[in-house]
Amino acid sequence: MSKPLVLFVDDEENVLNSAKKQLLEDEIEVLTTTDPFCALEILQKKNVTVIVVDNIMPLMKGIELLFKARSVSPETVRIMLTGYVDVNSVMEAVNIGAVYKFIVKPWEQEELKSAVLDGIYRYEMVHKLRDASEDQILELAQIIELRDPYTHGHCERVAEYALLLSDALSLDPGVRNEIKYGAWLHDCGKLGVPENILNKRDLLTFEEMRIVRNHPVWGAEVVRLAGLSETVAQIVNYHHEKYDGSGYPVGLKGSSIPLEARIVAIADIFDSLTSERPYRRKLSFHEAIQILLKEKGIVSDPEMVEFFIYLIEKSL
Repeated sequence: MSKPLVLFVDDEENVLNSAKKQLLEDEIEVLTTTDPFCALEILQKKNVTVIVVDNIMPLMKGIELLFKARSVSPETVRIMLTGYVDVNSVMEAVNIGAVYKFIVKPWEQEELKSAVLDGIYRYEMVHKLRDASEDQILELAQIIELRDPYTHGHCERVAEYALLLSDALSLDPGVRNEIKYGAWLHDCGKLGVPENILNKRDLLTFEEMRIVRNHPVWGAEVVRLAGLSETVAQIVNYHHEKYDGSGYPVGLKGSSIPLEARIVAIADIFDSLTSERPYRRKLSFHEAIQILLKEKGIVSDPEMVEFFIYLIEKSL
């Protein structure tokens, strides 16, 4: 793959110069412009890896520019620079996938570089997934897990539990494969979550939780851009929806949550409960089963939970 191209758009030259200076040490080509219309022309003519845009600009708001950028160059990773006053409006754009990540001005010295490098990796991941074999898909999922030492092996175990349920339901082999890929990639959107949040030992703040809750949307966009099936994208997007409608990112309820996503969600919850986490000890299978039973019909599909527990207990 050729050298990554990063495009900065801001109406202040000093901001552009500062941003460019921070990336000089890396093997990255950097273009800058104060004109959002010029930025759109660049997106049409060049393969831009990451675009970083200030939200408050006189000629065009950054959010509007990034919506246009998504249409012109959907694979380009979109990052927003924003002030405290407009974080809520930017979060709305994040929630619908127009913005991959946002940085509050003034940013910390390493914060911008880290966001850009994450964006480059996310762009490269889309291209790697596009032509990946089954083994390579699993390998990419495992690489993502390296960012969080507490989730080592998680995607494989989730797939194992999901396939246990899928096989017992005698699902079509093609659907079975989609469930496997969806289970492997269900957390691929966590590339957009800072490691200090992923590995935080204390409870997350409201703002930190808002960031974490965007990972299904980010992950589903990666899957769609990579050309994987819509079923795989829906598994990634909806694996945190709850049966009573209180989940995220959309708030789907009951059978409106795709069956494949309901299956992977149960597998994800069970493995999370029975694995060590920075904020709690791992639970025994018996303790995890009791939680699944307590929350059936609220968090998870009650029929699928009952069937899953039967299969787990049978395998013990």
